[in-house]
Amino acid sequence: MSSGTGGEYWKDKALPSVFKHELLKRYLPQFGGMTASQSQDRRVVYLDGYAGEGRYENGEPASAEIALRVASYFRAQHGITLECFFTEAQQKSFERLNKVVEHYRARRVLAHARRGEVDTVLDSVVQRAEGAPLFLFLDPCGLALPQRRLVDVLAQQRPLRKPPTELLMNFSMMAVWRLGGHVRSPNGNERSLQRFDEVCGGTWWREYFAEAAAPTAREGAAEDAIEAVAAEYSRLLAQRTGMFVQSVPVSHAPHKRAVYRLVFATRSPFGLWVFGDTVARARAAWWETLELQEEHNDPDALFSVTSVLRPDPEAVEKEAIPVLAANLETLLRAGRPIKLVEHTLELFGSYFGQVTEPAARKAVKYLHKESKTPTTGVGGNRTRVLIVQPPRP
Repeated sequence: MSSGTGGEYWKDKALPSVFKHELLKRYLPQFGGMTASQSQDRRVVYLDGYAGEGRYENGEPASAEIALRVASYFRAQHGITLECFFTEAQQKSFERLNKVVEHYRARRVLAHARRGEVDTVLDSVVQRAEGAPLFLFLDPCGLALPQRRLVDVLAQQRPLRKPPTELLMNFSMMAVWRLGGHVRSPNGNERSLQRFDEVCGGTWWREYFAEAAAPTAREGAAEDAIEAVAAEYSRLLAQRTGMFVQSVPVSHAPHKRAVYRLVFATRSPFGLWVFGDTVARARAAWWETLELQEEHNDPDALFSVTSVLRPDPEAVEKEAIPVLAANLETLLRAGRPIKLVEHTLELFGSYFGQVTEPAARKAVKYLHKESKTPTTGVGGNRTRVLIVQPPRP
């Protein structure tokens, strides 16, 4: 159950939400565009399980209105129906959400708002998505759904690659930190611990904090335990669903501990590729917003702190290209042609989510220049479907 959001939350968009909403705004249209043809009626189903008010008080769209705008655009421009479901437990937030939804319903967008917890409507949404692609966006302000519930939907009710099912979920690092304190304390709340056991799909997570509380534990062990729990959560979700799972840290400021991780799950190599590209672009928007906030708060400053801290995107890409080229060279050693999209994680390595799609094509050109592939990387189809040939004997 989500712990809810206070009134201050809806006044303006905080930096973590800038990243999250930029990611959703960029990825959801691509998911719909890539998958609608797999539905007989060109219908894609979308669920926002903790939709909140749908719009900030300053008029900026929150997650619900972002999806509704995508749905309106799809209907008008492409004849695709993005059927949207929104749930919100708090009455005041639901009333505001419903007004936003009604506005788009009047424009013939197929959308439904329900008051209550997401778990009460999840099965009916899954049933509604029979024969259609399904995208689940779960963004609680507290704890996520029990992992067994997610596994039931993703691996039991929706086990097939087509029509596709994808998940983007907020995994709260602040909640992990708080509950880790209960493990370390002799007065920890067992009921809270059991609730997080359900979220994690077992008691395994407690061991990380028990070790961190040991007298011999090194300094910073508790902070490391948070990251270890998040990593293991994603690994188990991937193992239990058979999906590609990636998670992205989201924070309030540079070099600060993540407040949550966005956990993404897909069975599609295309989904994985596009997600990595979208994360890189959303990250750029996060930095740009931070710099604008600094300028607004201190217009007389000679320079912004952000301009000093922000990695130069061109420098990062320049650094990444030879690494991607080396990764590609390793893949080609098998002596077979390589379709880039089928090797996303091996190709991008640690630069997944750090550089955008064009870096992959530049890596192919780099490898060609080194005479390690006859593929030039010039022209042809989109980069993701580029087929790279091994070097000639």
